[in-house]
Amino acid sequence: MITIWVPKRLVEIDLLNVAARSGPQLVQVCEDSYARRLQYAAQKVRQSGAKIIMLTGPSASGKTTTAHKLAAALTEMGTPAQVISLDNFFRGSQYYPRMPDGTLDYEHPDTLDMPLIRQCLQELSQTDKTVLPIYDFVREERSEETEAIDLAGGVCIVEGIHALNPMLTSLVPSGHVYRIYAGLREEYCQEGRRLINTQNIRLCRRVLRDAAARGRSPEQTLAMWDRVLDGETRYIKGFKNTADFLLDTAFSYELGIIAGLLPEVGRRMSPDSRYTEMWDEAARRFEHVQPLDRQLIPPGAMLREFYAGVGGDGSKV
Repeated sequence: MITIWVPKRLVEIDLLNVAARSGPQLVQVCEDSYARRLQYAAQKVRQSGAKIIMLTGPSASGKTTTAHKLAAALTEMGTPAQVISLDNFFRGSQYYPRMPDGTLDYEHPDTLDMPLIRQCLQELSQTDKTVLPIYDFVREERSEETEAIDLAGGVCIVEGIHALNPMLTSLVPSGHVYRIYAGLREEYCQEGRRLINTQNIRLCRRVLRDAAARGRSPEQTLAMWDRVLDGETRYIKGFKNTADFLLDTAFSYELGIIAGLLPEVGRRMSPDSRYTEMWDEAARRFEHVQPLDRQLIPPGAMLREFYAGVGGDGSKV
């Protein structure tokens, strides 16, 4: 099918700051809106009759947490749902393709075991059962352990950056597949000038999450960012219009959370770092945003994937 995308919302920062004065009220409005979007997505999945739900989105779009929340929404509606991460199908660093400069291309589809993915999805569509691999991220190789999965008449949600690549579902009947693209659909302006776009927000999400949860310094994440964006252009965006549903993962109050965290995190960067200018330019976009305390993020909220582990001083908590 051909999907027609609704233009992104453009919100005035000054109006957002006024709304932010209510604090918890703004947070609740945004969380309720996201919950309604999840419920609607779950309804569309059930109406489709599909067994295999392929869910993708660009880096830091919240696709992993959204996949699990969608599974919970489906289960509550009476459709058992399980999440499968494509990360477990990594082949191992020794098999990864290389960039022209010789470095590993972590974004390439061939980092995944495509034949095994096709086999597992075919088995799930035909029998509800398969055996999944488990990837050891510490050793960067496939574990000897496996995981048996039984959909028991329900559905599986397959999440990962390559989930919309048609090679993955080539052995599954088209009627058994439903495709979802998760992405932010809200940007921000000041006096009519676009100041903060979805890519700016995703960069901040990834820097803050990686620092707290993955032990990466801001410099390490910034050093990877251009290649992440290049991989999205090469391997994700080309399949975006094949999606059956666009799931919005934007939260208006998130800008205030970012504004409250960026200054201290920025101070962790070395003054002579080659990425200091890049970070300062990103942080300046949030100078006019009213900061909000990260403690306002509710328990179980999707944004906790990115900010729950970051203290006000940029440290892990």
